[in-house]
Amino acid sequence: MTDTAGRGRADGPGQEGREGGAKEFVAPGDRGRTTIADGVVEKIAGMAARDVLGVHAMGGGLARTFGAVRDRVPGGGKSVTRGVKAEVGEVQTALDLEIVVDYGVAIADVARAVRENVISAVERMTGLEVVEVNIAVSDVKLPDEEDEEPAAPRIQ
Repeated sequence: MTDTAGRGRADGPGQEGREGGAKEFVAPGDRGRTTIADGVVEKIAGMAARDVLGVHAMGGGLARTFGAVRDRVPGGGKSVTRGVKAEVGEVQTALDLEIVVDYGVAIADVARAVRENVISAVERMTGLEVVEVNIAVSDVKLPDEEDEEPAAPRIQ
């Protein structure tokens, strides 16, 4: 988890050397702490990566297989964090993504677009500085391959 504020207590840093105990005004929005969990950053990054044209899926084969089983279990839901790992510090974060690309796309261009989209989304929504986004391309989806994830059942 990260702490994006923490500043703003009247007895905190910046009060040294003041005479007469004068208190510095702190805006109400700056009083208190905001913490952001790793999972929040992972969700944001996962959604942003999936929005890029040429990204077929997230995660490696085994992760996608387990995810497909979990998706079929009632209440399991679709995991947007599959293939995403975040390390969140106080003001910075680093991300590792594992993606599957569609056949025929330029992998370097897709990776660059994923990096730009993820950095933009995470920094805009969290205020954290993204120091790196590492991308591992684990597979290429061929046009004649069936998806590993089973189709949704026709009858519920």
